[in-house]
Formats: sequence, C-alpha cells, structure tokens
Amino acid sequence: MSVPVFLADAAVLAADRPVLDGPEGRHAAAVRRLRPGERVDLTDGAGRVAECVVAAAGKDSITAEVLRRFEVARPSPRLVVVQGIPKGDRGELAVEMMTEAGVDVVVPWAAARCVTQWRGDRAAKSLGRWRGTAREAAKQARRFHLPDVTEQVTTAGVRSLVSGAALAVVLHEEAAEPLSGLTIPDAGDIVVVVGPEGGLTDDEVAGLRDAGAVPALLGPTVLRTSTAGVAAAAVLLSRCGRW
Repeated sequence: MSVPVFLADAAVLAADRPVLDGPEGRHAAAVRRLRPGERVDLTDGAGRVAECVVAAAGKDSITAEVLRRFEVARPSPRLVVVQGIPKGDRGELAVEMMTEAGVDVVVPWAAARCVTQWRGDRAAKSLGRWRGTAREAAKQARRFHLPDVTEQVTTAGVRSLVSGAALAVVLHEEAAEPLSGLTIPDAGDIVVVVGPEGGLTDDEVAGLRDAGAVPALLGPTVLRTSTAGVAAAAVLLSRCGRW
C-alpha cells in the first residue's frame, strides 16, 4: 500500500517533530488510524515534502519524526485544461480524474451551451466542491504540487489564456488533425479547451482559432465532456515526456 500524504503548512513541515492536527490530523488519526512506526508524507502542496514516521497518535492528531526533507520541482510544460462546466456531479468527476492524471490547472468555463450556470452562492459552492475534489484527489495520487482550480472564466478569459500559451488546443469532433500528431513544446503552458455537453458554438471555435488555438481531434469516438479532459491529458503528458 502506498504511503499516505497529508497537507501541512510551512511551520509544521519545518518542525523537528511535526504535529499534524486539525482536519488533516483527525483524518490521519481517526480515519486512517495511523499508528506509531507507520510511514507518512507531509507536504505543503507546493513541492516541499517531509518524509516521516509516526511517533505518536492521539485522538485527532499525530506526531511524526522526519526522516528526510526534499523539494519537488514543478513539472514542465504545464498542462492547463479549460473545462466547460458540466451538469450535476460530472464536474467533480472530471476534476478528480484530471488531478489523478497530472493536470496542473483546471479552469471552469461558462461556455455558451453550458446547461449548468454558476451564479451567486451556487458559484462559490460549486467552485469549493471542485477545489475540495482536487485537493483530495491530489493526496490520493501522491501529488506534491496541488493543481490550481481557478475562478470560472468567460469566453474572453479563455481567449486570453489561449493567446499566451506555448500550445493551445481546442478539442473538436470536426477537426482534421489528431491531437496525437501535434508538435509539443518543451516548456510553457499547454492549454486544452474542452467544451460542454452541448458542444462549442461556431463563434466560440472561430474566436479560439483567432486567438491561436489549434482544433484537434481526440479520437474516433465522441467522449463526454467529463472524460475528454483526462483522455487529452493522457495523450499530451505521454507526448511531452511527463508520463
């Protein structure tokens, strides 16, 4: 079984005998039931890691001894997925799978044909669920850099991301060029745009192309919006050598 990962702030990571309390400590002690002698890794989610062994376990906290500390560099190129907001819980499913695969940034996009609209309190709650999903999936996948789930963006915001990318791709079922055939940059941002269930409008595709995006075909079948992002990530991460 893989060593569990828990999030801790800089002060905890720097301590001679880190004490993990709060929600993470309760999860370690009460849910995972970690006991003295078991291995655990603590990270700040920004690449700093403390490999530890549990020295003591309380009701809702653990005390650890540090075996070694190290820092993990951010991966390059950075993979950014702009995700058209799906309906129901499929957004969280998409975030979970993309986080496990290694996507670095997830950008919720209020595309024209999105059935679900994030407004007011709903926007804050939905974004919170996406971020919580990314956090837990990153720990499960033993990622020491948490993915960034940004505020939702408009189509103008997506065009801005596309224009600044080293490579920008818009997944489209009518594209002639396969995603697997694109030339992949060694550094910078790779931005992948995934439309909502209803697909992209002609104006959206045209605007993204004008901003520099390349339409690309993911495969011979049409995937759901909640699975297209992770499938595209698998292709691109293997092509750029991160897998």
